[in-house]
Amino acid sequence: MKHFLKIWILVTAMVMGGALPPQMIGDSGFVTQWSAQAKSKTKKKKKSKKSTLPKKSTFISKSTIPSKSSSLMAVGVPKGVSNQVINYEAIRVNFNPSLRIPNCVAYELTATMVDMADAPGHESRKSYNYAKDPAVKSCPENWEYRGSGYSRGHMAPAMDMRWDKTPMTQCFYMTNMCPQDTKLNNDHWRSLEEKVHRWAKRDKRLMVYTGPIMGRNPKMIGKDKANIAVPDAFFKVIYAPEQKRAIAFIYPNTPCPGGISKYAVTVAEVERRTGLTFSSAIPKQQCRIADWE
Repeated sequence: MKHFLKIWILVTAMVMGGALPPQMIGDSGFVTQWSAQAKSKTKKKKKSKKSTLPKKSTFISKSTIPSKSSSLMAVGVPKGVSNQVINYEAIRVNFNPSLRIPNCVAYELTATMVDMADAPGHESRKSYNYAKDPAVKSCPENWEYRGSGYSRGHMAPAMDMRWDKTPMTQCFYMTNMCPQDTKLNNDHWRSLEEKVHRWAKRDKRLMVYTGPIMGRNPKMIGKDKANIAVPDAFFKVIYAPEQKRAIAFIYPNTPCPGGISKYAVTVAEVERRTGLTFSSAIPKQQCRIADWE
């Protein structure tokens, strides 16, 4: 009977919040049993809570995607150059409707984005196809590059956008493409993109600007072989806001042997070659590859 009474008191206390009744404090047997039950119950609760977390909880919130109104996202385009600004979810494209390629593509790349892009279950490039942006009248069709001898070269690379479906879909729009030498695209240009990807994780946040450098009389491809301009070269400007550090690269639109130091230049040189202007916050004369490697 006494044992039954203790069990009844114990159960009542558990229902009322789990506090140990004062009259049982002297009973070491019940104290030990009570402690074991309490610990077991706590562990089960914690385990259950962890297992019910939604998978999407690790995805990047849209509130953390950089604002397209940020002054760092803005790129000045020379007067007289055809330009249409397109604000996608994660990138800003300054698209040239006359040449049918971008003048410049800008985006912010954070360590969180890189972690998500590299995590198991990230978006697979194989699941996405090159496509025309239906909202942009002059955007090329995918098939217009066929037989040209050039690759559809991403200005904002897919590896930086794998963290969610929308940025991956949008980075495969042809507004983000330029005709690019296939060997350059698959080799040294890709190596540079991989370095930028790693640098963003290390430096926590980067601003990245990429685009073509045009010659006076560019080669043309596309319908009737005359309406998609082929760049002479490509630039990439990288700025680390927290470290106040910047560097740029210019690669000819040909196979490019050698390491990245061979192609490192100042941001001022990119501005001179393109006529574009970048934020005044970006140091224009830095070109120290040792600060990045």
